[in-house]
Parts: sequence; structure tokens; C-alpha cells
Amino acid sequence: MSGLLGKKVGMTSIFDENGKNVPCTVIEAGPCVVTQVRTEEVDGYNALQLGFDDKAEKRANKAEVGHFKKAGASPKKKVMEFQGFEGDYKLGDTVGVDVFVEGEFVDVIGTSKGKGFQGVVKRHGFRGVGQSTHGQHNRLRAPGSIGAGSDPSRVFKGMRMAGRMGGDRVTVQNLKVLKVVPEKNLLVVKGCVPGHKNAYVTIKRWQ
Repeated sequence: MSGLLGKKVGMTSIFDENGKNVPCTVIEAGPCVVTQVRTEEVDGYNALQLGFDDKAEKRANKAEVGHFKKAGASPKKKVMEFQGFEGDYKLGDTVGVDVFVEGEFVDVIGTSKGKGFQGVVKRHGFRGVGQSTHGQHNRLRAPGSIGAGSDPSRVFKGMRMAGRMGGDRVTVQNLKVLKVVPEKNLLVVKGCVPGHKNAYVTIKRWQ
């Protein structure tokens, strides 16, 4: 499963050939530098380690600086391995957005927006009780009962309660590639992808 590292630019919409307005996300995908080549003989599997987005050398430790210097590249903020690349890539080669083809489907992995500590209505979709029963007036968004009393004398694991929401690793599958713009390293996919603007994402394509 080959792919690229990228950065979410933002959302927009375009018109398809039928005149339908399609919501889409613009991703700055690559260029990524091959920072390590994994081989069957040495590592037991074939893969490419790709680095994306330069960072200042003073922000990298000596091990990182030495690792990237072997590839003739500056230190990178994001590094990840991908398997299934076709072709013979060498250390220091650049992989661009042109590995994707318009019309194919990709998976996009990112970290969702953090929402902070949220209640059960926002976090789990509880509906609340409204103003409809028993004369209550202050229970609109309360979680209600969380279990029985002295038996079982505990709260079962997995009970849906208030807590911190968002900030999770999320994979959105089967997003259609609407447009590839190699000269600007842009990839336009149908629908939305997780994360805020300028958030790092991983785009994976199935062979």
C-alpha cells in the first residue's frame, strides 16, 4: 500500500461534469524525500521511508541529522514508511503527488480536531429529556443513571459518559481523487478529511 505524507490546506467545492457542486478537500501532498530504503535481504520486508516538511537543523538531534544527511536531505518534521511502491527508488529520490491518478480512491489518515471536555449530548449523541416529563426543570443534558446500586456495586467498563472528545487518529476510507495538480503538489479529494487546517495527513492508495 503506497502513499504520501501531506498537509491539509482546507475545504472548497468544485462542479463536476454534470454540473453538481461537489464538496472537496485540498491537500498539499509531498514532495516527499526517500530517507531510507528497506529491503527483503536486510530488513525482512520491502518499504520506503518518506520524509515530509523541512525543519530547522537546530530542532533535530544528532541522530536525526545524521540519518537525513545519508539521504542528502535536511531534517524532516514527519517520517513514515510505505510499502508497495512500484519502480526502483533510491536514497534521496523525491516522490511527488503524481503517484496518484484522478478517479482512483484513497484512504486519508489524520488526527481529528480536539473538542475538549464535552458532555454526553455532544460526545455520544444523547438526546436529553427536554421539558417533557415529571415536572423536572434542570436535567436537560444530564447523563441519567449509570447503573444499578449495591449489585453490581460498580460502573461497567465502556459506560458512555462525559469526557475529553476529539484528538483521535481517524481514517477516512475510499475518498475519490478529483484532481491532481503536480506543479503545485496539490491533491483534491472528494469529501472531508480529519484535522484542522495545516494538519499533517497520510494518504494511502491501494494497489
